[in-house]
Amino acid sequence: MSYETVIGLEIHAELNTKSKIFCSCSTKFGSKPNANTCPICLGIPGTLPVLNEEVVRLAVKAGTALNCKINKLNKMDRKNYFYPDLPKAYQTSQYDLPMCSGGYVEFEYEGDKKKVRLNRIHIEEDAGKLVHLEEEEVSLIDYNRVGVPLAEIVTEPDMRSPQEAVQFLRTLKAILEYSDISDCKMEQGSLRCDANISIRKVGSDVLNTKVEIKNINSFKELQKALEKEEKRQRELYSFGEEYKIKQETRRWDSGKGKTVPMRSKEDAHDYRYFPEPDLAPIIVYDEQIEEVKNSLPEMPDKKEIRFINEYGISQNEAEIIVDDKALAIYFEETLGFGASPKATANWILGDILRLLKDKELDTSEIPVKPEDLFKLMKMIDEGKISNTVGKEVFEEMFKTDRNADAIVAEKGLTQISSTDELEKIIEDIFEKNPQSISDYAAGKTQSAGFLMGQVMKATKSKANPKVAKELIEKKLKEKIS
Repeated sequence: MSYETVIGLEIHAELNTKSKIFCSCSTKFGSKPNANTCPICLGIPGTLPVLNEEVVRLAVKAGTALNCKINKLNKMDRKNYFYPDLPKAYQTSQYDLPMCSGGYVEFEYEGDKKKVRLNRIHIEEDAGKLVHLEEEEVSLIDYNRVGVPLAEIVTEPDMRSPQEAVQFLRTLKAILEYSDISDCKMEQGSLRCDANISIRKVGSDVLNTKVEIKNINSFKELQKALEKEEKRQRELYSFGEEYKIKQETRRWDSGKGKTVPMRSKEDAHDYRYFPEPDLAPIIVYDEQIEEVKNSLPEMPDKKEIRFINEYGISQNEAEIIVDDKALAIYFEETLGFGASPKATANWILGDILRLLKDKELDTSEIPVKPEDLFKLMKMIDEGKISNTVGKEVFEEMFKTDRNADAIVAEKGLTQISSTDELEKIIEDIFEKNPQSISDYAAGKTQSAGFLMGQVMKATKSKANPKVAKELIEKKLKEKIS
């Protein structure tokens, strides 16, 4: 019996606002625990919320960027449930009248165009954060995140593999970043998702019992969690034990490498939704929608095509650079100084990404300014330093925030291009390696490469490769003529 996997995602994106959804408390990440709180976001009785207008604008922007219908009349609702990090014992969210309906996201997957439909986008407040202490009987609560505005983006169950779900989320993340809707810093919880997964017979339209995996905040963990849950469910189906799959919420335990049960999954009626009595209905006007539409920047798919056509880089290079807004900005800023697109792409995809990973830095934290990278590239192009030395200089620039000129001058790394100086070095190398000359005379031309390596070693990679190569070939021919 053949089965297929059915996946839908519920993505929670923290909106780019300076203050919370119903009060003026800061949304800044990393503040001292419980510093960004007030009676409103702590749910003190007698307080009244006031809706942040910027939240509505960003929700409309998200709906516009994701091809949704913007609902001109919608409202806030109370979603009632008790949890320690929810101080009011209810969450102010949206139920039957969300900000946006429908929509879709298109993306490339394994050479094909894929389209994942969206069900809705609604706005809501975030909950706090529980801090579980090892070997302690108590947990601590940080309420700083309570009231941070979220856009919840709910997809239809249109994805058929964990890898496809990851590619969809990558595409969605890029759209939200480019539109300045969310900073999408997954390591800070700004973008996280719940994944719904079920199994059914190939060709069936029935949606079988689904399992929800909560609060995943990295592409890697999303793929791992879905793959493990997919395997678990497929094994149950293969043994005729699909009745053991319950509608429940599970969490991904990365240490154990499996999903583990948390609680039975609630239905909508279990939350006892009702309209929020302290907030008026939200009315969105045509002028607001048009204004937001006109403010949208170039989207990632269009930028990728432009990078390929305008700059002549490969599709793979363009895809990786465009996938990260900070890298795309850095790329074009470097080109603005006159840098070669291909060379710039090579630096970004090679040394820059490698060093960022080594230093555990975000792409928005590249310490070498675009202008300084261009100046380094120019020094290499003009033959002042070799490419090998250039890479060493770049690492030093990355570590010290100094420019290339200062590092090259201090360490005496200027490339040797003088034929007189190089001839002396090459003569010395020839005297020490007579066998290589004999090998060359016998037709083993690869010995010229060995001699070139010796020259670079003797000059600590400072010899001009082009000049050195020409001199070696000239002198070898003289030796054997």
